[in-house]
Amino acid sequence: MASFSPQLSERTTAHSIPRSGGRQNAESEPKWFAVFTLPQNERSVVKHLDARLFESYLPTCETMSVWKNRQRIKISRPLFPAYVFARMHPSERSSVLGLPGVLRIVGNSKGPIPIPTSEIDFLRSDFCRQRVEPYRDLVVGEKVRIKSGSMQGVEGTLVRKKAGLRFVLSLELINQHAAVEVAAEELEPVPS
Repeated sequence: MASFSPQLSERTTAHSIPRSGGRQNAESEPKWFAVFTLPQNERSVVKHLDARLFESYLPTCETMSVWKNRQRIKISRPLFPAYVFARMHPSERSSVLGLPGVLRIVGNSKGPIPIPTSEIDFLRSDFCRQRVEPYRDLVVGEKVRIKSGSMQGVEGTLVRKKAGLRFVLSLELINQHAAVEVAAEELEPVPS
């Protein structure tokens, strides 16, 4: 049985060679997309993205696993299994889809749908780094917003776990969730 420790590690790379070739404007800026991978191929896909100079992000969490011989070992697992985040232009979709281990880029019939940069920034933030864990069963609760600090304005759902409060960030596009421990004074209700 595995139990989650509240530590977050990450795999991030940044490309240093601009691929757009022309003048930079807001529309030509690369955006973050969720890349759906074969099960247990997340790290391999990140290596392939790195080799092609795409910025990638694989949030992971440390888990304690107990083997049959009662040996305890820490294992780094993806926070969102089978998903990697890649920053690219929508026109570069075919380059990413051709990588080994990639099944699709999350989107709809019109094409890939970008993930808001604020959600990726939240997952990469120091605020989230030590207090995040996977959250599989989203409990319907009050919508709240972080009201101060570097993550001000990020919205999620408030749930209770034991005596503490958890802020659940929902990446609705990929139907995945992450829970972060927060103090009540850091949150405000979102008006309906």
